[in-house]
Amino acid sequence: MLLVREAVNYFLPEVTVRSALLKEAGMGLVGLILVAIVHFGEGLPLSSIGLTTTHFLKSLLWGVVLAIVCFGVAGIFIALTHFNGGSNARSLEKLPAWLVTVIVFRAGIVEELCYRGYAIERLHALGLPRWLAALVPLIIFGLGHWTGGRLNIALALLLGAVLALFYLWRRDLAANMIGHTLVDFIPNVLPRLLH
Repeated sequence: MLLVREAVNYFLPEVTVRSALLKEAGMGLVGLILVAIVHFGEGLPLSSIGLTTTHFLKSLLWGVVLAIVCFGVAGIFIALTHFNGGSNARSLEKLPAWLVTVIVFRAGIVEELCYRGYAIERLHALGLPRWLAALVPLIIFGLGHWTGGRLNIALALLLGAVLALFYLWRRDLAANMIGHTLVDFIPNVLPRLLH
């Protein structure tokens, strides 16, 4: 995902609808490739990365709880640091609401798939203890938010830690995806829809 973002930024450094769509298409493709690797390449069910559809209502409720916890953590962080979203928030303001909606849904789904479900499970399968299997992708996830500045990295690390701990506890990737999507959707899209 980071390579896709940097490649598009290299060739199209200005934030436009076109550059954002290319990034989202590329990152969405990464998610599809990862699912294909799990299903066809590894021959494993999606439950091997914590994704099942048998308890969707329960996942939905846990996703809402997870979002509330993340908002609490983010609220404390923002109160202490006065963080206002940085350059990433200003970039999103340049894009239409429909595209920001696509971005937040892609982030919630594909980032959880890559950084929590797949990474944690496969690093653990390679022999890392679960806590270390969660820590490695957490650091990559946090540092991957470098374009928004050091406070954005710190916030991503905090919220990523909440998401990783929840995944380790419940192993419910759908709940993680729902929680992550809500955390991005509510501050970035909802105000536009209500305006």
